Amino acid sequence: MDHSTIFNVLAYLGAAVVAVPLFRKLGLGAILGYLFAGAVIGPQGFQFIDHPESALHFAEFGVVMLLFLIGLELNPEKLWNMRVQIGLLGGGQLLISALIIAVSLVVGMQWGWHLAIITGLTLGLSSTAFAVQLMDEQGIMGTALGRKGFSILLLQDMAVIPLLLLVSAWAPTSIESTSGHALPWWSGLCAVIAVLLIGRFALGPILTLVARYGSKEVLTAGSLLIVLGTAVLMQYVNLSMGMGAFLAGIILANSSFRHQLEADIEPFKGLLLGLFFIAVGMSLDLQLLLKEPLVILGLALALMLAKATVIMLLTQLRACTWKEGFLLGLMLSQGGEFAFVVMTKAVGLNVIDQSLANYVVMVVGISMALTAPLVMLFKRFIHKPIPANTNYDAATGEEPEVVIAGFGRFGQIVGRILVANNIHFTALDKDPTHVDFVKQFGNKIFFGDAARMDLLRAAGIDHARVLIIAVDDMEDATRIAQQVRHEFPKLKIIARAHNRMHNYQLVAAGCNEIIRETFESSLHAARSTLVALGVNDGQAMFKVELFRMHDEELIQRAAKHRDDMPELLKIAQEGRKELERLFEQDKHN
Repeated sequence: MDHSTIFNVLAYLGAAVVAVPLFRKLGLGAILGYLFAGAVIGPQGFQFIDHPESALHFAEFGVVMLLFLIGLELNPEKLWNMRVQIGLLGGGQLLISALIIAVSLVVGMQWGWHLAIITGLTLGLSSTAFAVQLMDEQGIMGTALGRKGFSILLLQDMAVIPLLLLVSAWAPTSIESTSGHALPWWSGLCAVIAVLLIGRFALGPILTLVARYGSKEVLTAGSLLIVLGTAVLMQYVNLSMGMGAFLAGIILANSSFRHQLEADIEPFKGLLLGLFFIAVGMSLDLQLLLKEPLVILGLALALMLAKATVIMLLTQLRACTWKEGFLLGLMLSQGGEFAFVVMTKAVGLNVIDQSLANYVVMVVGISMALTAPLVMLFKRFIHKPIPANTNYDAATGEEPEVVIAGFGRFGQIVGRILVANNIHFTALDKDPTHVDFVKQFGNKIFFGDAARMDLLRAAGIDHARVLIIAVDDMEDATRIAQQVRHEFPKLKIIARAHNRMHNYQLVAAGCNEIIRETFESSLHAARSTLVALGVNDGQAMFKVELFRMHDEELIQRAAKHRDDMPELLKIAQEGRKELERLFEQDKHN
């Protein structure tokens, strides 16, 4: 290794070590820190490095690894559960934002439609890393509002691969034809099918063997081989390297090695992605910012306003106030890191001129810098958080004995019985329309997300004897139970379970008593059926109670193995035989 290479490595590391912590301290995020570091050491800064192109090509593997990790997060069950929010909020945000931007570019700047659409979709993306960090810092990541934001980001992440393919499809024919070797059109399809089949049937056993007989370092090497191998295969058939890594991630999303793969790839992804942003920073046209600062600032603000407004309007359809929606919109209003990826590819394929790409990249960078300050200003002057002790009504001096989290049909019936027995309770519900409607009938209910511990404390959980968890969202219910059990070990928690698996989760979370949605009504129907068939009422009640006790005991046993499907099947089979034995024994008594 020659001295110039060592010097370049030291320049990269030194700039990152200084700039990234500083920018995080200022609340501007790591991505801007990397971009700034690149600008400082690049050709337009102190000129420590003259040719960033070689670093940029190598650092693209960081983007490949990022797409692999995104694929790992997209297991089919999670996508299906979030399908409405992903489609409505995520799809709506990206398409409407892209349309607004594209039309503006065509009408206002006479761009061609292909270029305007690519740029519109590119600027419609937000920075996943930046937005998630900001939502976490603002304390909304675990709330319903945060999950809406995550749904939008998830759709955007999934849209990156089609966008990169679109850039390739609209590239000039001469460029595309010389960008790789000539292969028939079906070679790409065969490569995708091969990746799917190998991933589905071969990777699991291979990783099992490596884990069993190899060392930790060999397993890490295997993880890198999967990512880079699929990426290179896709590149060989003239498809995107990122597409191969993304496919591999999706295939392995339900693998038992998912978390191990994530842990192995994450350090390499972080380093190479940081290098990518440093290389992009070295390529930034700083003269453009100095020459036209007002134009760049105006374009960045226009982009942020358009995206924030679109998100605000869409969240109105999902039980959000306009202030909450606009706050979320501001957090996601910046351009995203994939804008640098798309623009780099588009310039390389002659889809967009370097000068226009410089404008796009600079607008994205400025929008990132403006996001955190604008969020803080909005929260300070417009969206002032509702005081914890006065969500809708002034707090009374009477402390509740019971807190009800979620005030739908289930929670309301519990509340009516408590009122009839002069037991004071406080209820929380996160649907503002529902809160206003229910309050008309004299119910003691406040607007607030019960998944937030500060709101539960405001509702009086510190002094309550019982918490009723009656929220509709299963993840919310489990999270509330976990948080409350951690904070209040002696509090009695009674929760509604939506199904058997949810019951297992609530048992593990520490709930004292769990009521399954359809279980009690099913037992009542079974008892009535037995009586209708001539069984004595007392005997029918006994049989039903016998079933209840057996099933509850079975759930307690199965909850310990909720993530082990073979063990669950074994327990279910043993339980069925035990139940048959109990009923057979009852016949002879």
